[in-house]
Amino acid sequence: MHNGNLEKVFDEIIGGKQYGTLNSCTIEIPGPFCLTIFGASGDLAQRKIIPALYRLNTIRLFPQDFAVLGTGRTEMTQSAFRELMKDAVKAAFPDDFDRDSWREFSARLYYVRLDYEKSESFRRLREKITSLEKSHTTEGNRIFYLAVPPSVYEPVISNIGLAGLSREEKGYTHIVIEKPFGRDIGSARSLNAILRKSFSERQIYRMDHYLAKETVQNILMFRFANSIFEPLWNRRYIDHIQITVAETLGVEHRAGYYEKAGVLRDMFQNHIFQLLALTAMEPPSIFEAERVRDEKVKVFRSVRPFPLKGIDDVVVIGQYGEGKIGKERVVGYREEPGVMSHSETPTFAALKVFIDNWRWNGVPFYLRSGKRLTKKKAEISVHFKPAPHLMFARALEEDIEPNTLALRLQPDEGISLHFQAKTPGSRICMSPVLMDFSYKKVFSLNDYERVLLDCMQGDQMLFVRSDGAEETWALLSPLIEKLESDIYPKDFPNYEAGSSGPDAAALLPRKDGRSWRAM
Repeated sequence: MHNGNLEKVFDEIIGGKQYGTLNSCTIEIPGPFCLTIFGASGDLAQRKIIPALYRLNTIRLFPQDFAVLGTGRTEMTQSAFRELMKDAVKAAFPDDFDRDSWREFSARLYYVRLDYEKSESFRRLREKITSLEKSHTTEGNRIFYLAVPPSVYEPVISNIGLAGLSREEKGYTHIVIEKPFGRDIGSARSLNAILRKSFSERQIYRMDHYLAKETVQNILMFRFANSIFEPLWNRRYIDHIQITVAETLGVEHRAGYYEKAGVLRDMFQNHIFQLLALTAMEPPSIFEAERVRDEKVKVFRSVRPFPLKGIDDVVVIGQYGEGKIGKERVVGYREEPGVMSHSETPTFAALKVFIDNWRWNGVPFYLRSGKRLTKKKAEISVHFKPAPHLMFARALEEDIEPNTLALRLQPDEGISLHFQAKTPGSRICMSPVLMDFSYKKVFSLNDYERVLLDCMQGDQMLFVRSDGAEETWALLSPLIEKLESDIYPKDFPNYEAGSSGPDAAALLPRKDGRSWRAM
């Protein structure tokens, strides 16, 4: 396994804890644990969770004592499960698979069949977990990861509680829940109520893997640790902010989920609104999970409700038709396997959002996300106001472009700043100059590795709190209900695969004398 700049774990134990270093930064190695994955035979476990666990162990950021217990409805022997996960890890790391590392990791990998609806299955699960805790000396530290469809969240959570598995006896008990957290404000509140019957908020980790991307984590550091930017981060100097999350992929194998969700539930309620909060929030009094999450919730409470009359002034939705991605011809959304032939599910949305507080009064935030777009890109771009008096106006034929700061989340994670400079040799000729920083050459943890490690360490900074989830649903539910109603006209498909989205989306900022940053 290629370890990049990874350094070895310290031989000594500091304050009863063991540490490793990554890129010269100290990282605490979590204590012993037993991780139970519900839905372990599914796609998410194979593509993301198991490869992340394998890599964390390989780069020596795991304790010596741990166990991973996979559960699922599929009947499977333990050896068959290990072989299935081996294939998944090989697929994730085709050039870096290490047989010795796999042998060490797989010895701690187990599987049991589970019926999510039957409490008797969970009593047997408790016996298995208790047995693994003894054989692997995990000190009673338990993590439950729900990699299952949202339709079975309720029985799994309830049966964990009924089996007494949510109680913290010797160590901690944490539960990790993947998005989507509900499908509207009512279901989100209901799911929170079900969780609270068995778990305290301190035990609940609502996961949004976007928050674990290096550049996303760096937003707060960039804003609050650099005195040259924080004084400018307000309505006096910023004209507008754009947040773009574009995908070239179509619905792929997720039609069963996506037909019920659509782009607003799938991307805006979680990923994009979380990015909005990190970009707009006030500085917390101290850098700790609860203070940061307090400030994010304040942003959500300050977002101006979407007007349901004149909705087209702030919202554009779309659905992709057939087209070309690169040189490949692709079908439209309605021709995808599992999609209804007259589906009105949106695959693109663009919103104009205002935050009604002192810092951001009058500054528009333009948000957009969609599938089958021209380029894969996730970016936050901050567009500054032009200089108040341009003394070069008479000498220049063209307007000078205002400064733009871009925080790139994927695929090339990094930060760039566009500013103006004099062209060498000329008397007065300006051209934009790019100052760029890229994470490409820096070895780091990926998003699933980061959130798994944080959950084991009890750090909830990158996880969504109950009030944060409910506030975003409270904002979006009336909008989604309006857009899904029969009275809202839909002319789908309204953009070609491989394009930048519907033509109407370009008008959203253009009405304000602005334009989207190129994808």
